Amino acid sequence: MPDTLIKRLRPLGLALLLLGLSACSTLAPRDPLHIDLVGLEPLPGQGLEVRFALKLRVQNPNETPIDFNGVAVQLDINKQPLASGVSNQSGQVPRFGETVISIPVSISAYSVMRQAWGVGGYKPGQDLPYALRGKLAGGLFGTRRFSDSGNLNWPQPAGYPPVRP
Repeated sequence: MPDTLIKRLRPLGLALLLLGLSACSTLAPRDPLHIDLVGLEPLPGQGLEVRFALKLRVQNPNETPIDFNGVAVQLDINKQPLASGVSNQSGQVPRFGETVISIPVSISAYSVMRQAWGVGGYKPGQDLPYALRGKLAGGLFGTRRFSDSGNLNWPQPAGYPPVRP
């Protein structure tokens, strides 16, 4: 009796294996998203907290649109956390297209003090490293993470001699 059951289930098992392999082949590699910070607008805060609407331009260089149903961001300056925010905003970044997403972010008084302490030793004209990380939530396999980093130029007052390396 068990031999006949195994013989009957073998084609079903083979079909499920082939179906699983074909599903994996449709998960083609995707190019990373291109993210640009395009604006900061003040929002009402509470207590010593500062809030902004951080506007990101998200560009999708892929052949398929990206649906999202939540956004999270973290901004670090000088390798220290400065601002973070989340939004349950949903939408779509079209294929080979772009969209602007607005995310409310908070900057705590502690973050401001930590940043002031950290940049106290910086000289005018010196660069401050920054890192922006985040994700567009899109379900189990649709979440897209992004990051950007670079240097912010610490402003130099007029008439100040240039910084020599």
